Amino acid sequence: MKPSETNPELGNCILEVVENQVRDNEPPETRQTVDRLVAEGYTAEEARRVISTAVTVEIFHMIRDHEPFNRERFLWNLAQLPQEPWDNDGKEFYKG
Repeated sequence: MKPSETNPELGNCILEVVENQVRDNEPPETRQTVDRLVAEGYTAEEARRVISTAVTVEIFHMIRDHEPFNRERFLWNLAQLPQEPWDNDGKEFYKG
């Protein structure tokens, strides 16, 4: 059996971050993005999974680059959804 390329526990933790942002309305753009994606035809669960890609970018930079949370990049990535934050080669679209 081939090992999974994703870590379900990590995925659940990232979805919990999204849930906390929606619940706390911080940043409010996360809830607004859920509402926008639902209006575009996504379920609320699908919208949260799509939003998790923007959270993943921030976690990646915090761990790899030792950067603090970049609110400007996060909000830019939210605004671009459902487009993923990176191209097929893994390069991020955000240029900040």
